[in-house]
Amino acid sequence: MADHLEASITLPSDPASVSAARAHVRDTLAEWGMPADTDVSDTVRLIVSELATNAVQHTLGQSPTFTVDIALDHDERLRIGVTDSHPRFPKRLPAAVQQDNGRGLVIIRWLTAECGGRMRVRPTREGGKTVFVVLPWAVPAEPVTAAGRQEP
Repeated sequence: MADHLEASITLPSDPASVSAARAHVRDTLAEWGMPADTDVSDTVRLIVSELATNAVQHTLGQSPTFTVDIALDHDERLRIGVTDSHPRFPKRLPAAVQQDNGRGLVIIRWLTAECGGRMRVRPTREGGKTVFVVLPWAVPAEPVTAAGRQEP
């Protein structure tokens, strides 16, 4: 595989764009050798889904688009970045039992830590921000069946 692979998509800040972001990442990971039916692929898609949802819901109409960038470095590290043009950084909210939202960052941080990765937020030159997640790249040698056994 190449030393460095990149893919990017810019989408309108609309709830329908979240599924488009997930599909883009699923297809790109498959091109890079990550089967769609793996736990790692599911985790990456969930992280992207939560980041894209945050970009749509929490920019208060001040970011007409958001961009999803993914990069694979030396078959070792997968970088995921979601950029919007709203200047406010995400804040971890206390999740009340009856609360319907506000758990996205908690989910992202937990999934990232579980995979041995890290999360960062950085401002953009244009005044927005990018939320980055960096994960170790791990492609299973064999597809896993629904019963949890590896196929021969």
